[in-house]
Amino acid sequence: MTATKEAVQAPAIGARRNEKVGQVVSTKMQKTIVVEVEMRKPHTKYKKIMRTTKKFYAHDEQSSARMGDVVRIRETRPLSKLKRWSLEEIVRRSSLGQIEDAAQLDVK
Repeated sequence: MTATKEAVQAPAIGARRNEKVGQVVSTKMQKTIVVEVEMRKPHTKYKKIMRTTKKFYAHDEQSSARMGDVVRIRETRPLSKLKRWSLEEIVRRSSLGQIEDAAQLDVK
């Protein structure tokens, strides 16, 4: 009997949300990043693999992501007119961001 209760409660732990991995192309807004996700799918008629990109606005609470970073974003409730995603994790840091940080330290 307890096994069936656990099996029933297991799916209710968290809703399955859509996740995407892409590259940060803009960090000019406060607590918001723009992530460009590349999708590869075959052309409907000619079957050639086509590359399409789409931009998503994502919420970044700590403003930790930088230009060029590869990040994972997760679908969430609407936060503004365009934001329906939130930053889940930074998969890989960009070398561009490290160069910019070093340049700022040299100026000071």
